[in-house]
Amino acid sequence: MKTRVVSCFLLIFTVSAVQNSGDRGGGSSSIAFATWLRSSYSFDIYSIPTSGSLHETRLTDGVSVNFNGYFPTTSSVSSLPRSPAPSLRATHLVYVSERNGSSGIYLDSVYDSPVVSNGPELDPYPDPDPLRFRLGFRSLTESGRNQILLVGDEHSGGGRSMKDRPSLIGQNLIYVSTHEDPSKPRESWTAVYSTDLHTGATRRLTPKGVADFSPTVSPSGIWTAVASYGEKGWQGEIEELGTDIYVFLTEDGSKRIKIVDHGGWPSWATDSTLYFHRRSEDGWWSVYRASFSINGDEPDPKSVSVERITRPGFHAFTAAASPANTSIIAVVTRRRGTEFRHVELYDVLSRRFIFTTRSITPNAHHFNPFISPDSLSVGYHKCKGASENVRRNDLVVESIRSPIPDLSLVQIDGSFPSYSPDGRRIAFVKLTTEPDSYGGSGLYVMNSDGTRLREVLARPAFATAWDPKRNGVVYTSVGPIFAGESAAVDIVSVDVDSEGSDYKVLTQGGRNNAFPSPSPDGKRIVFRSGRSGYKNLYIMDAVDGEIGYLRRLTDGAWTDTMCNWSPDGDWIVFSSNREDPNSESFQLFKIHPNGTGVQKLMQSGTGGRINHPWFSPDGNHIVFVSDYAGVSAEPISNPHHFQPYGDVFVIKSDGSDIHRITHNSYEDGTTTWSPVFAAPVDAEWPHRGAHCSFQDSPWLN
Repeated sequence: MKTRVVSCFLLIFTVSAVQNSGDRGGGSSSIAFATWLRSSYSFDIYSIPTSGSLHETRLTDGVSVNFNGYFPTTSSVSSLPRSPAPSLRATHLVYVSERNGSSGIYLDSVYDSPVVSNGPELDPYPDPDPLRFRLGFRSLTESGRNQILLVGDEHSGGGRSMKDRPSLIGQNLIYVSTHEDPSKPRESWTAVYSTDLHTGATRRLTPKGVADFSPTVSPSGIWTAVASYGEKGWQGEIEELGTDIYVFLTEDGSKRIKIVDHGGWPSWATDSTLYFHRRSEDGWWSVYRASFSINGDEPDPKSVSVERITRPGFHAFTAAASPANTSIIAVVTRRRGTEFRHVELYDVLSRRFIFTTRSITPNAHHFNPFISPDSLSVGYHKCKGASENVRRNDLVVESIRSPIPDLSLVQIDGSFPSYSPDGRRIAFVKLTTEPDSYGGSGLYVMNSDGTRLREVLARPAFATAWDPKRNGVVYTSVGPIFAGESAAVDIVSVDVDSEGSDYKVLTQGGRNNAFPSPSPDGKRIVFRSGRSGYKNLYIMDAVDGEIGYLRRLTDGAWTDTMCNWSPDGDWIVFSSNREDPNSESFQLFKIHPNGTGVQKLMQSGTGGRINHPWFSPDGNHIVFVSDYAGVSAEPISNPHHFQPYGDVFVIKSDGSDIHRITHNSYEDGTTTWSPVFAAPVDAEWPHRGAHCSFQDSPWLN
């Protein structure tokens, strides 16, 4: 198969994290972080016919992670610059893809017969600004596919996420981006934009100070519906967002009207009928239908009638309506007796299900269906089949596009990564909460390029840190990770270079001793312990443990945790709920090792979380993860994460000048900072276990 790939009308936004970033971390360095189970997704987009024999067709190219598709009309595709030849029969698909370390929205035209490409072609739409447009072809292998990058992140340095579902209406792309900072803690950055693919002109359709999710355009193209908080904002929900359904003019975002209280993931059947989901009072996620009158030239909110479409007894959500056949909708279900999500076609007139993907791939999750303009096909994304000749994307190390020059950004498929002092090796853990696809829970070590991966301690562990003076010594916490003050957790030092990886227990008696961080001279370790009945910070001897030396650093009826010692030895940064001890709200503090000078550095709004801080190599900055940017997509539209938020941020060590580093709709966490710049590399696990072994959201059980 031969594939033409053209980066077409690549739109670039200015991102604050890219500007004036020369001194952020002390020269060339690397930040590594974990995104829980992200590497096992391996999504591609598939379709099946809505009638006749059920055969599944893979529509995307098997490269990287492809999801949240949309079937555009032939007229919309033909109106684009460089549109595919109309004489050739093709399936057109708009979708989101994460590849080359960034996210973008692509248009693929997949032909029934091969398309011949003669190699590179000249750009017929030259532009003097190289950051505005970038076109060029590359030939891959086999059958007819024309691939266009419509809107992408390639040159904005990772400064946004475009992972919510897109639509193509005429020459305008309607999509969600996170590139504009609302300048308010714990507010979502998500907003709906319209980009004219002829001119590159972009208009924000979402009002300032508001976050919109899951946009969908009406059959006429006049109206766009979204799930939105309106002006009330995110309240920290981690399962169902507290959104309502709003509609507004697609052209400019005006005439914005709230049409439904309590709902998400809207989908139009007609310009006066749309479907949406909500968690019902009986606990079941169900699909509902809202019908309303058009008063003059706009929807009348007073005329809205809402009807529950799917019955209780199973979960149904992320519905897709069909303007060409208003008697059917496609929904995702979670039914009793199965742990997988499946796409099902539902006849809303006869109130019966017509088919389900359980008959095709019963042991796979299927996400976010969409129906073709002629109603003859339904698309969705799921993991690539184990027998398909495509890249699995099972990466233990993945290079992510960084918004900061001279800073390498690395995503690790494992929790609590830390770099060796020379930056050549990475230690991390596989948690007991992760599927044992690549071996059991424990402590692992590998080269920074992903080679020579091996397990060095086959015990449940969490948090890692290398000794700065003794080569090959790694500290970790052995025991359950999410446990109370009296849990049996102890800190050990592991010689990862010794035969058998000898380890030594440094703390005594359990009591949740965790999160070790050595002083820069290698003589002391700061850690948190629950030995007093509360989790506070302590300092002990790095070689002999608390038998050799032990001193309490903080004292209070609260939780101080996730500590890290500064490179100059003057400060210890940590996360704490000391301002509201009965809450799950954690702020960022620092303290001198002698117990003086406690300073609050920042908090994430009211009730927010800041976790896993780590000093930069020069001590002038701190990296951490936080819900500071709210959520970026409806949680139910994604695979399971413990929280549907968590991005990586950097601040100065005095708490000023915050910059967002990652833009994710998943949960990024457990950061570390190396003094060595890691060359961009993607490294697969050396052996594959159970493919796509992630679990679904437990709140759907």
